[in-house]
Amino acid sequence: MNWAALTTTAPELAKIAERRFGAFRHHVLATLRKDGSPRTSGLEVRFLDGELWLGMMPHSLKVLDLRRDPRFALQSNPGSGTDPGDGDLRVGGRAVEVEEPELKGAYVKEVEPPQPFHLFRAELTEVVRTYIEDDTYLVTEIWQPGRPLRTLRR
Repeated sequence: MNWAALTTTAPELAKIAERRFGAFRHHVLATLRKDGSPRTSGLEVRFLDGELWLGMMPHSLKVLDLRRDPRFALQSNPGSGTDPGDGDLRVGGRAVEVEEPELKGAYVKEVEPPQPFHLFRAELTEVVRTYIEDDTYLVTEIWQPGRPLRTLRR
């Protein structure tokens, strides 16, 4: 499932997630090392043409990690200060490397990334938003492909 699936089935969550990821340039990507332990790295993301794109420097460790095991988690930048704004956003999924010249070319035309670079598109397994409601509840919204949006309040 790509980003377009989220925008179709949970449009408000998709809108908030795009705004949250758009508020800051750098976010945190978690990948799996060769030994299975987690690695976190900074990352810029883009939402274009119904996809969540992950661009990376050539031969970076996160590229090697994703080629070996495509599972990832992407955490939105919390921002400065203590105001959580729209809440905390996390995207989980599998990264699929894009090598087709026409797709990479369209991305380059729109984003103008430093060359050379690796490009991945995200296949989503979940999107999770956590926020405070009315200074009373900790609310967690969970979207997973093929399931209705779940909302938990504590």
